[in-house]
Amino acid sequence: MDKPVRRVAIFALLLFFGLMAQVNYVQGSQAESLRTDKRNSRQYADIFNQPRGQISAGGEVLVTSQKSKADDSRYGRTYKDGPIFAPITGYFNGNATGIERAYNSLLGGKDKRITQQRWFDTFIGKKADGANVELTIDPDAQRTAYAQLKARTSPGRRGGAVVIDVKTGAVKVAASWPSFDPNEVAPQTGEKGAKRLEQLDDGEGVIKPLVDNALSQTFPPGSSFKTVTSALAMQKLGASSSTTVNTGQLILPESGRPLPNSHDSGSCGGAASLRGAFAESCNTTFAKMALDMGIQELHDGAGKFGFGQHVKLEPDLFTAESDVPVAYTDANGKSTPTGRDGTARSGIGQENVRATPLQMAMVASAVANGGKIMNPYLVQKVRAKDQSELYSVSPKEFGEPITGDQASQLEDMMRAVVTEGTAKNLQGMRIAGKTGTAEQGPGNPNARWFVGFGPAQNPRYAFAVMTEGPGSGAGDAGPVAGAIMAKVLQK
Repeated sequence: MDKPVRRVAIFALLLFFGLMAQVNYVQGSQAESLRTDKRNSRQYADIFNQPRGQISAGGEVLVTSQKSKADDSRYGRTYKDGPIFAPITGYFNGNATGIERAYNSLLGGKDKRITQQRWFDTFIGKKADGANVELTIDPDAQRTAYAQLKARTSPGRRGGAVVIDVKTGAVKVAASWPSFDPNEVAPQTGEKGAKRLEQLDDGEGVIKPLVDNALSQTFPPGSSFKTVTSALAMQKLGASSSTTVNTGQLILPESGRPLPNSHDSGSCGGAASLRGAFAESCNTTFAKMALDMGIQELHDGAGKFGFGQHVKLEPDLFTAESDVPVAYTDANGKSTPTGRDGTARSGIGQENVRATPLQMAMVASAVANGGKIMNPYLVQKVRAKDQSELYSVSPKEFGEPITGDQASQLEDMMRAVVTEGTAKNLQGMRIAGKTGTAEQGPGNPNARWFVGFGPAQNPRYAFAVMTEGPGSGAGDAGPVAGAIMAKVLQK
């Protein structure tokens, strides 16, 4: 080969490798940012042209992709027992919610952890396979929770249940009633699915199926909040479980009206230990404690348990904000400070106090885990199609709102609720906790709670159950918690 031809060949080869490097950089390193750029009109054009990864839990595949017969997409999405797992999986139809949204780039094969590993496939135009997501959920316990909530929640009302591993933060149950079926809005449903999604989004009355009642909706926690008030009284007022407290009548300081107990006998007859007042849920004791501390102390102390923030579960997946307001805004936009009467009622989980079931499970987990709360999470691992590990969770501490000694005292107090207090009907179920029966205003049924841990000795899991309807937390939410925990504790 003569010299000029050799120079041209070398130059052409350098151009080829330069082009290869540039394409690899653009399609690999910059693929995700270019794909999601708002100026990219093609970012949704091929979204259904390849299968997404699976979502599984406990070795059971819950969400898959398969060839679709629909004209507008090649691959659909199928959800096993869709309504049962919808609070976690969410739905996917181009837009997404839940885990489908939080891990969208990995499920869709667009994440740089996949594209950079498969750079040659990307270079030759072969689409990367979506990764598979493995959840922390216990499928059998989730099914039990859904069935129990459906059976125990009043018609036209709501229920939610959460179970957390206290040592890691892994969410084992996050169930909601009513729910929705993601299969009805999956890609293969086309225009029919789009209309159904609009109906679900509009809801009916208080029922908003797309807003789950375990993680994304708040309710007045009622007396289950006395767990927080007790913890703060130990910290701020020097109380202990054996401290003698006043359980007699309380006259609210602003209105002059009495705040009643559910009964005025036993521990609620005038004086008792804090343990006894807690077991029998004497309203006056905890209202007085709240008045002694003040609304700001109650607000700030609850914040250490997670109140006042959107708790992050996964990327772009946060809970609703639980709150103990120091002021509230009315329908006209006017802000009014929480007064002394409101402070007393806040101490028993009424007034404007609101909490998700997840938040109350976090409160119980602090009691069951020596004062520490682990950050809750839903995803254990993410694996590529070749089973290589792309992500594995590293449990992290959320906070330590109480000391180990305070946790131990509260743990004993929650056991007393079942052995001698308001939840004696739950004896034999291997659980301990705090009942709550919150009023929700005229024409609305009670928010019935049971919040606690299991087993009652050496606890491994914390839980919170809320159902709406007439009756009490012990009689209606308690048995739901017992049935769920019986299933969880089988493992």
